[in-house]
Amino acid sequence: MAVLYRRLRDRAQNREVPLQTYHGLQQPHATDGALLLKILRGLSCRSYGECAEAIPAAFGLSPSSVSRRFIRASARKLQQLCERRLEPYDFVALFLDGKTFAEDEMLIALGITLSGEKVILGFIQTGTENERVCSDFLRSLIERGLRVDPGLLCILDGAKGLRAAIQRVFGSQALVQRCQWHKRENVVSYLPKSQQALWRRKLQKAYEKPTHVEARASLLRIRQELRLVNASAVASLEEGMEETLTLHRLGVFPQLGLSLKTTNCLESLMSQVGQRTGKVDRWRNSDQKQRWVASALLDIEPRLRRIKGYRHLPTLRAVLQGEIRGDSIAMGDQVA
Repeated sequence: MAVLYRRLRDRAQNREVPLQTYHGLQQPHATDGALLLKILRGLSCRSYGECAEAIPAAFGLSPSSVSRRFIRASARKLQQLCERRLEPYDFVALFLDGKTFAEDEMLIALGITLSGEKVILGFIQTGTENERVCSDFLRSLIERGLRVDPGLLCILDGAKGLRAAIQRVFGSQALVQRCQWHKRENVVSYLPKSQQALWRRKLQKAYEKPTHVEARASLLRIRQELRLVNASAVASLEEGMEETLTLHRLGVFPQLGLSLKTTNCLESLMSQVGQRTGKVDRWRNSDQKQRWVASALLDIEPRLRRIKGYRHLPTLRAVLQGEIRGDSIAMGDQVA
């Protein structure tokens, strides 16, 4: 409930005298962080009076005060995420994907360290994933300390602008694993609904083959069968098909395919962001959107688990470096 207190005024200097005891009860620094978490988890600024017991250290905070403190705390989170230095991290893989947020798109980068931890590198607000925007975003990550010289596996969907930006900024130091889920769904989308389930199963079975030779042969057989059904579906399958088999070609699909063959890590991340931001029914400006997204991402990050198969990431690092050097034989295709 509201706390009534007397206001003191210095008549000589014609100004109000702040009451240290009252401000001490409010504990602004401690309360800002608590309010941030409570609002992310569903507490409305207007409901503060009814839920004040959830923040027992705060007294006399009106809805407008709660709102100002949330803005202040979330602004610090946005600054923290945007300025986080990346030199301390040894990344071996990088998920990149744009996700719809309100009426915009947020392009998010999620890094995987050599020990398997997930680290949120940052995001950028954009209308489309065009090459210029994506290139600027990737360069900003390098400026903040992202090292690409040890080799990076970049997992992304079929966005051409993002693919071109990776080539422009990272060059030969990055290999691309196209999301197999997106490729499969893109192909079947050209088919009648009555046939989609059948071809989805065929494509899934092909991608589950353990070696590059087997998986590629299965996809080529599917391509031949599809020629009799839908030429547009064939063209969709052929576009970027080899990059959907990068993990197979490197010989690490059985060990790391479950975690790195799709962009599911980012899909899951944005689903959790939605749980924290879905209560906002009116987005007023870009600053509000970015503050909420940054606060949600940093709240989620400590709860992210290491990827499955993380013990095999040093092997991925080794074959990536071999690819950069120009070694011609992938581990999965070696002959004993």
